Amino acid sequence: MLVDSHCHLDFPDFADELDAVVARAEAAGVGRMMTISTRVREQAKLLAIAERFSNVYCSVGTHPHHADEEDGISTDELIALTRHPIVVALGEAGLDYFYEHGSPEAQARGFRAHIAAARETGLPLVIHTREADEDCGHILEEEMTKGAFRAVLHCYTGGRELAMKAVALGLYVGFTGILTFKKSDALRALAAELPSDRILIETDAPYLAPGKFRGKRNEPSYVVETAKVLADARGVSFDDISRQTTENFFRLFSKVPHQDAAA
Repeated sequence: MLVDSHCHLDFPDFADELDAVVARAEAAGVGRMMTISTRVREQAKLLAIAERFSNVYCSVGTHPHHADEEDGISTDELIALTRHPIVVALGEAGLDYFYEHGSPEAQARGFRAHIAAARETGLPLVIHTREADEDCGHILEEEMTKGAFRAVLHCYTGGRELAMKAVALGLYVGFTGILTFKKSDALRALAAELPSDRILIETDAPYLAPGKFRGKRNEPSYVVETAKVLADARGVSFDDISRQTTENFFRLFSKVPHQDAAA
């Protein structure tokens, strides 16, 4: 079984064929899908999807692009929203300095509020970080001194230093179709170096389709392509990488039930 640990099934790109998209993922051996929140205020959309499909779960959080729009959402509010049985994670939240869609100050406030909620609930935080390695690493280290929390650096494209720092803190690192791109040699080398119990695979669909489907809309079934490249990079079989990344997923996203998972 494979898992797509990060996709956005609530996005308009999937509105007309969501049933078919989920069916194709199931046919490809994807037994669980995580549809990840980008706006707390639109949580109802994610809940409706996760309630509709038995193998889809969701998170609650504010993407850094919307940090100003949702500035002031409290840790307590986030915690309350995680009490729904199919909300199994916080985020995605973090820092994005590549685009100027959210002020750095609001992003940092939101990031810390989500970390506090993850610490309080024991649920993992899905972290978005882009062109912000130094500040992200600083916040992670500082917040970890206040009490441990679980998290994954999703869609990782940052430097080796931040990835190793995250692993040293007990966090996970997620890889998307970017891993399959021709110019991603450094990323593949990093993926090969990380501990086997700290790696996840994802699509970030509808974005970042793997090389075989470059230029097309991404979807959860395409996580198979990322798994193949990750297996090659690490010198292991496809079955081994499928088993390992799935085990890692259930260890991190421990609120997601194992039973009835596709074989």
